[in-house]
Amino acid sequence: MTLAIALEPTPIETDSDGVVRVAKTRVTLDTVVTAFLEGCTPEEIAEQYPSLQLPDIYGHWLLS
Repeated sequence: MTLAIALEPTPIETDSDGVVRVAKTRVTLDTVVTAFLEGCTPEEIAEQYPSLQLPDIYGHWLLS
């Protein structure tokens, strides 16, 4: 059995003004990082920003 490793791109995009947004939403990466630094869990962030998907939030949490 062969193990295949798939790399998934981080769901962030930089808009025309240079602002980094998460997963094609209006939520900025700074907003998500600030919430983590304030002690919010990914689930709490998803409640605060329903346009974000939990896997996208966890992806940023694992990178930080």
